[in-house]
Amino acid sequence: MSLLTLASLKVLKKPLGLFSKKPMTGFYRDGYCRTGPEDKGNHAVAGLLTNEFLDFSASRGNNLRDIGLTDGCKWCLCTNRWKEAMQAAKSDDDPVVPKVFLHATDESALKSIGLEDLKRFAAEGEAGSGGGATRNPVSQTPSADGRGAVRETH
Repeated sequence: MSLLTLASLKVLKKPLGLFSKKPMTGFYRDGYCRTGPEDKGNHAVAGLLTNEFLDFSASRGNNLRDIGLTDGCKWCLCTNRWKEAMQAAKSDDDPVVPKVFLHATDESALKSIGLEDLKRFAAEGEAGSGGGATRNPVSQTPSADGRGAVRETH
């Protein structure tokens, strides 16, 4: 087990939760939104994709549809892209900002985004429950060997 695996915490300072295996997400393609030194985009924000965000990301040069993502997919998003969408939003319910799953958002996101902003856009049941404990009762530790080769472009 690597130090990176041991150090993976969610934004609420508890062990990082599994986010999605269908589609397999995360920089390391292990289902977790954990990051490491080779992850230049800091894929730390666990978000639920919307058509509006997919359009927004494509307009910035990163067409996530090219890798098969669609509205409703759970995906580990680049921290700065999520922040750009938040700043572009016209209101707190603007669908350009993907809803955030705090139980699966890596604490490294806090280097660029305030916890209050993440909570403001938290998926239903995430902000007040301590991070999705009822929705994700099985806690798993990310493996250090899930380094897939598929990468979206930036």
